Amino acid sequence: MQTLVNVSNRLPVTVGKTIRQASGGLTAALEGLLSDAFRLKWVGWPGAPVSAAERREEIAHFLLQEYNYVPVYLTRSEVNGHYHGFANSSLWPILHYMPNYMHYDEQWWETYLEVNQRFAECILETADEDAIIWVHDYQLMVLPRLLRRARPKQRIGFFLHTPFPSYEIFRCHPKRVELVEGLLGADLVGFHTYGYLRHFRSTVLRLLGLESHAAAVAHDTGHTHLGVYPIGINAPKFEAELASPRSARARQQIRKNFAGRRIVLSVERLDYTKGIPNRLDAIDRFLSSYPDLDRLVFIFVSVPSRESVFEYQQLREQVQRQVGEINGRYATMANSPIHFIYNPIKFEELAALYSLADVCLVTPLIDGMNLVAKEYVACQDENPGVLVLSEFAGAAEELFNALTVNPYDVGQVADALQRALDMPEDERRQRMRQMRARVTAFDAQHWAKSFCDDLVKHEERTDSLDMSAETEAVILDRFRRAGRIAFFLDYDGSLREFESEPHLASPDSEILELVNRIQGVPSVDPYIISGRDAQQLETWFGSFAVTLVAEHGYLFHRPGARRWETLNASGDFSWKPRVLEVLRDYEGETPGSVVEEKGSALVWHYRKSDPEFGSWKAHALAGELYEMLANLPVEIHHGKKIVEVSSIYVNKGAAMERFMREGRYDLGFCAGDDQTDETMFRLERDDLLSVKIGEGATRARYRVRDPRRFRALLRQILDLLESRAQ
Repeated sequence: MQTLVNVSNRLPVTVGKTIRQASGGLTAALEGLLSDAFRLKWVGWPGAPVSAAERREEIAHFLLQEYNYVPVYLTRSEVNGHYHGFANSSLWPILHYMPNYMHYDEQWWETYLEVNQRFAECILETADEDAIIWVHDYQLMVLPRLLRRARPKQRIGFFLHTPFPSYEIFRCHPKRVELVEGLLGADLVGFHTYGYLRHFRSTVLRLLGLESHAAAVAHDTGHTHLGVYPIGINAPKFEAELASPRSARARQQIRKNFAGRRIVLSVERLDYTKGIPNRLDAIDRFLSSYPDLDRLVFIFVSVPSRESVFEYQQLREQVQRQVGEINGRYATMANSPIHFIYNPIKFEELAALYSLADVCLVTPLIDGMNLVAKEYVACQDENPGVLVLSEFAGAAEELFNALTVNPYDVGQVADALQRALDMPEDERRQRMRQMRARVTAFDAQHWAKSFCDDLVKHEERTDSLDMSAETEAVILDRFRRAGRIAFFLDYDGSLREFESEPHLASPDSEILELVNRIQGVPSVDPYIISGRDAQQLETWFGSFAVTLVAEHGYLFHRPGARRWETLNASGDFSWKPRVLEVLRDYEGETPGSVVEEKGSALVWHYRKSDPEFGSWKAHALAGELYEMLANLPVEIHHGKKIVEVSSIYVNKGAAMERFMREGRYDLGFCAGDDQTDETMFRLERDDLLSVKIGEGATRARYRVRDPRRFRALLRQILDLLESRAQ
């Protein structure tokens, strides 16, 4: 049976003088799933600082033996920096569209990294490479990347239990890039709604420049698949509780306490994302015109949350002041309209309240899902009430028979309250029946099973071109048997990763070392064949014994030569003035784009434009150029962040074919990443090995996923050639 290592910030235990298991939504979600499919191991902080080594060993032994839990011990300062600081004072507000609440401290970030690293070390000690690792929530966003670096083949999933905001919000965070890169270490990242998934894709595109589709993002370590998994509740637990004698007693007591009054229920943590002040404003407006104040009560169950944080202290004071003012304004001798409970209540009391409430008011300003709405629906059976639900809660996408409201619109919420209280029984029953059927069918266990099933089935997708140990062996064998060899290597996107500023993509020490090694191997001639201009290539590689080929094959420079030569001097370039005029128009219409003029080509670059707008304009430009230049001797390339127009007589394939013929090579090895390199790949020659770097359709024989992996392949080839030469 396969092991599932579940990783969350907290273990579901309470540690004090005794240790007892705590129930929660995640625990319930995993209970039924794991009995048949997986053997569960859970890694997390036990919830209390433990300094004595003996006590730590005692707790660890007990948790492992009783529950198969593995504790990650944190000091009080680590909890403050990681959890209270970075996670809840920095990340939480950003994820909930409230950057005005965000605080950032560099030391918090350092602690966050240290704690995530501590989790990674514990997991690696606990789990073997065959185990599946499922990481949960914003406290551990960089953990997938740390695990991936240590174990490239490990199966890793991540689920975000909060919203993921739009790029314009998320970009405010100082560590936005590191956080997104952390998540891309996972094989599968799950969200509650498609909207959150869409925001994540947009953020990945704008921050990292990585194209994606609705199902996956391709990046330097493989693929990260994306999915939508709306979390459910433990519906059977509520049904069982409502059938218990203690719940019957709780319902009887509530009926007695609030006899003759209709109940509007509100249950949540006291958090600024929940919109409690807005909700109280709506209640205030509603009560101002309600005719019978003695026959209605609002029960607010507000669970204390993060009481050491200043913003939460302010919120508590504001809410208590508002409750007092409303009660003072609308109280009668028989009734106070708001019954405010600032404490957790017993589970049987909660289930009883859910079952008896005529209306449940769930109006957060933003919420990842909001399980209160689903819990209320699950408990509504005999005489159903009405759910009033914020359109900004994830649950609104599923519970579409609720009365959905904009929580910022006080008048709309007040009107929805009135409509809910006036709704006929038949309508209430029909609305609730459909929602209840969904809540009970798609419960917490269904959520967990859906995610784990997808995580297991999303093996790395490969095609017949992908590099493997077998194909590497075939390539190395070809090099082993060849005499004279030519390397034709593209630069940007192949030897070197792209940069937002093209002039910043200078070769680093690793690339310079590779080029130096290639030039030093006997019977090997290196060619760097690029779209770059002659001056740039000569600046970077002019000191090496390398033939430089610029502008996709228009100019070339042999080692030691005094000047550059033209490969095809008779080309027709009369089309350039007309094309330049069009490109200049698009440059003006598209902020961040620039036009580059070359001897044989014109290029419109949009790497610094907004990715979506730039891509849209690029498709429009390419279409316009195809129509305009249909009968002229040009090729139009829509490559990576460029649209290029060049002569059909000038291309990398023609240049490579000439050099292969002149050099009488036994083997040619060409590599590139975009459409301009396909002119090399489509040459049908037995003496040619071709490698595509990156995604997309290609005529190349083999593929590697990114420049880093291609450089690793080059090192293997050079190791072989150098050992052969000795």
